[in-house]
Amino acid sequence: MVKGPDVAVADIPDGAVLMLGGFGLCGIPENSITALLKKGVRNLTCISNNAGVDDFGIGLMLKTRQVIKMISSYVGENQEFERQLLSGELAVELIPQGTLAERIRAGGAGIPAFLTPAGVGTEVAEGKETRDFGGKTYLLESWLKADFALVKAWKGDTAGNLIYKGTAQNFNPMMAAAGKITIAEVEELVPAGSLDPSQIHTPGIYVQRIFQGSDYQKRIEQRTIRP
Repeated sequence: MVKGPDVAVADIPDGAVLMLGGFGLCGIPENSITALLKKGVRNLTCISNNAGVDDFGIGLMLKTRQVIKMISSYVGENQEFERQLLSGELAVELIPQGTLAERIRAGGAGIPAFLTPAGVGTEVAEGKETRDFGGKTYLLESWLKADFALVKAWKGDTAGNLIYKGTAQNFNPMMAAAGKITIAEVEELVPAGSLDPSQIHTPGIYVQRIFQGSDYQKRIEQRTIRP
């Protein structure tokens, strides 16, 4: 357990490879991102399902030019991302969402590569090995791992055990396993032994630092309501 986000990210260096959990704006490590902005760390490679929006999430780090490469599957809500991509300021690797999830899961499981049909016959397949099974072509995809994984959970205990709620279960659990150092922020931090073992999504063995966050905005990318 650490005192807060500033302490948790204090040793993240320039040039680090980061995984940032969440799906859209749900379950993103808001406090850790704020601490990275304050720290001013630069030349980051960020692995995330998406790039946030212009004024929230990873989008804030794009605006301050702290990110040099994004590895993502969906980036359509961020105009600054688009501008940097088209101007050549930002390196981008776009990956089919299922492949991204499996590459991260493979990194956490210690599986260096796997085969998938996603992307065959497209730009995704350029430069990659292919193999045929049962008359179908598959791409060889490699694992993804990170120097630091930044995840956000609904509840955690002081031993690092985590429970996610709803959509936050997308990407957060697999990233927690794929980081050399995993930093977890939680809405509620309880003593070790307080959580029901059968409800834990990420065992504490994967988490090196945990803190209780605050002031979560929990924003929605596209809010649609009835007239």
